[in-house]
Amino acid sequence: MKPDWEGVAEWLDQRTGVQTALRHFLAEEIPASSGWRQAFGSVAVFLFLVQAFTGVLLAINYAPTPGEAYNSLRYILTDLTGGRLIRGLHHWGASMMIVVVALHLIQVFLYGAYKKPREATWMAGVVLLLVTLGYGMTGYLLPWDNRAYWGTVVVTQIAGSAPILGPYLSRLLGGGGAVGVVTFTRFFVMHVIVLPPLTLALIALHVFLVRKHGVTPVPGDEMLPKKQFYPGQVFRDTIAIFIAFAVLFTMAVAVRVPLEQLADPSDTTYIPRPEWYFLFLFQTLKLMTGPLEVVGSVVLPGLAVMALILVPFIDRGKMLKVTRRTTAMAFVALAAIGWTGLTAMAVATKPAPAPAAEIDYSGPTDWMQLSPEELAGIAYFRQENCVACHAVGEGGSKLGPDLTLTSIHRDAAWMIHHFKQPGLVRPGTSMPAIRLSDAQLNSLAAFLLRLNPRNATSLQDAPDFATQGALVYQANDCGSCHKVNGMGSSFGPALNGLSKRRSRSWVEQHFADPAKLSPGSMMPPFKFSPKDLDNLTTYLFALPE
Repeated sequence: MKPDWEGVAEWLDQRTGVQTALRHFLAEEIPASSGWRQAFGSVAVFLFLVQAFTGVLLAINYAPTPGEAYNSLRYILTDLTGGRLIRGLHHWGASMMIVVVALHLIQVFLYGAYKKPREATWMAGVVLLLVTLGYGMTGYLLPWDNRAYWGTVVVTQIAGSAPILGPYLSRLLGGGGAVGVVTFTRFFVMHVIVLPPLTLALIALHVFLVRKHGVTPVPGDEMLPKKQFYPGQVFRDTIAIFIAFAVLFTMAVAVRVPLEQLADPSDTTYIPRPEWYFLFLFQTLKLMTGPLEVVGSVVLPGLAVMALILVPFIDRGKMLKVTRRTTAMAFVALAAIGWTGLTAMAVATKPAPAPAAEIDYSGPTDWMQLSPEELAGIAYFRQENCVACHAVGEGGSKLGPDLTLTSIHRDAAWMIHHFKQPGLVRPGTSMPAIRLSDAQLNSLAAFLLRLNPRNATSLQDAPDFATQGALVYQANDCGSCHKVNGMGSSFGPALNGLSKRRSRSWVEQHFADPAKLSPGSMMPPFKFSPKDLDNLTTYLFALPE
């Protein structure tokens, strides 16, 4: 009598044919020369499945409207369990998929596997590469931060510059070169609804054509006995997929994907930068200005794509071993040198990031709501290494009490007395006296009074430029004239939202000579060191509106 599982398998096979189809798929005959180079296709399909799976997980918590998209992504990154890992897998998976598909295409090109009768297989692969790049372009806007917004503005402007089709493409992408709700919606629909089924159809066509014409054998090995796809090639594909996933998972865990501030269409000082795989095109456009801009943005990429598609019809010679395909190797080497050189130039000429771009909004930003005095308190807290004895939520030592517990909080006067003479306030304590001025101790007490389990991450996440900038702000008594987060005086303008009103250079010049830029101002000139000036200005530009 057959075991139950065999009966179930037989029933399913009779009704669906799945088991027979799988057996037939695994028993496919492949050339004896097949090996590790054939694993690229399987890895590419695996990475697409990872993208689809992580994309669905992100979409469950994503609000596909400008503004709300940004807030929902921040929720995914800061509050959703595993959200940062999911986004990391999706972000780096996109880059890995482009790399693997490109390597697969290069491998096929070098071996001449596009020759008759496999022309259609090659063309389907080229279209798959273009679709993969399309994912990168359409997904770039979806975080709706400054980087995504201004990068997409450049893309729409390039599309609008195309001869004849430019106005139509501009209208299709949102109209008039502007990036707004229409552009966002169309990019989202392309990324989530149009491209995935198109990709599945192209993968199915590509696999069908590969199975129809078979894997390309190495010239001279056509008459050797063939082998089955299972188990040898399945083992190689599995190992390659495992290595790819190990690299992807490591990148997702170890390399943080930043998120800049909410997209600001009025921030015309922002310098857009595309993803790394489009940097070569970005640099080409920088080199080809004026009348040549259309050549760099439309003509050259169009000719490159056309050349790729027509490769099987241009090279109609007989199959040769890869070691004899010197012309093909020369083309690949020249393309690699050109791509690497342009990308390196783009990286080398990268301008200094704007102050707001230095902040990673993918993490908690409670520190932005603190007053300058409380932020300065964080600097003193770090300076005195208080975590060596005290717990702060889940971090720090357990020798002293957890400083986030409101039950141990007293008023500022008690805390300052405790800082100065710990032994008098708590007899038997091993805590040493803190040697700071009264004003500095008051800042430390202000921060500790604000500290609670919810905002404890402010201690770890407040960037050094903010705490050091707050120290400069406090040391120069800026709060006697200005307000920050509602704290301070109103003799001068409130400093929240300063980045929307003034440029960085204007603010730095204003510190040096206020009367010159603001006639009648009572503000005295300040001569800051370059480091203090940079920290203070960057801190002020990071303040929320």
